[in-house]
Amino acid sequence: QAQLVESGGGLVQPGGSLRLSCAASGFRLGYHTIGWFRQAPGKEREGVSYIGQSSYTTYYADSVKGRFTISRDNAKNTVYLQMNSLKPEDTAVYYCARGPFLGTATMDVASYDSWGQGTQVTVSS
Repeated sequence: QAQLVESGGGLVQPGGSLRLSCAASGFRLGYHTIGWFRQAPGKEREGVSYIGQSSYTTYYADSVKGRFTISRDNAKNTVYLQMNSLKPEDTAVYYCARGPFLGTATMDVASYDSWGQGTQVTVSS
């Protein structure tokens, strides 16, 4: 059974950094697009970034472009989200999710079929 587990969240001051990890089990992560989403209290879930089966295919939301970097280590079956220059508006629960097998990379929530439980990121002084 496919499972995704996020880790690495926490409390950080504005301008600080965190690295989130998304560890996969039950499937080979390398055959799927993996996306990162976030949801702040009272707001809809929004797409943050994805990485395709080829690590050359990446996407970033405008709000995080230039600050966040997504990467994958297929040998460890893990995807990472390096978050730098964090802002209070980055505060949210962050989720990773699995896209379709050998499918087209997209940020459409409906195309992701397996989700982690989320990890809280709080940016505050």
